[in-house]
Amino acid sequence: MNFQNKVVLITGGGTGIGRATAERLVALGAKVVINGRRKEILTETQLQIDASGEKVIAVAGDIANSETAQRMIEAALKHFGGIDILINNAGIFRPMPFLEHTVDEVNAYLDVILKGTFFASQAVIPAMRRRGGGAIVNVGSMWATQAIGLTPSSAYSAAKAGVHALTRNLAIEFAKDHIRVNAFHPLGRNGQPQDVVAAILFLASEEAAWITGALLPVDGGVMAGR
Repeated sequence: MNFQNKVVLITGGGTGIGRATAERLVALGAKVVINGRRKEILTETQLQIDASGEKVIAVAGDIANSETAQRMIEAALKHFGGIDILINNAGIFRPMPFLEHTVDEVNAYLDVILKGTFFASQAVIPAMRRRGGGAIVNVGSMWATQAIGLTPSSAYSAAKAGVHALTRNLAIEFAKDHIRVNAFHPLGRNGQPQDVVAAILFLASEEAAWITGALLPVDGGVMAGR
């Protein structure tokens, strides 16, 4: 896959799936803006991937705030001249019985997962339009479509289900602008970030030019057996 000179924004880019994706994209020629709430971890990731500072920029902040997404856009435009791909990866996952959820915990799931995806996508689409198109890849979850007794996750599931619905809506609304919007749900076993990086890269690449509005399971076949 060719990402030469593509400009990519990644939320939750300091660790895990986000970091692994940033590393692969830079190796494939992309320029990347990573976001996360913990500035020190984000800066460390930036330096380890690209010590020169020419290919990776770090923008710290809570993606639940629309202002953070706007700062990512501004950084990408200033340093790299445009935006081609957005990967909405930021999230939290703490299984908890339904009756134990507090208002603050429910709001945290909705803010980071659903609002974060919503605001980042809303901020990036005008810049993608100016480039003649682009790709948005959302990290969904099998918990959005399947309740699992051992890991009660009602707030997380509701937020991720919202991401799935948003994915389909944006895919239809912005197809005319040549902006593809897809999601995948990577959980289902004790997988590693590299297990799903290939799926992210595929959906973000021109090889997936005829795919939009899709929800791709990358779960080791777990959902196939349910």
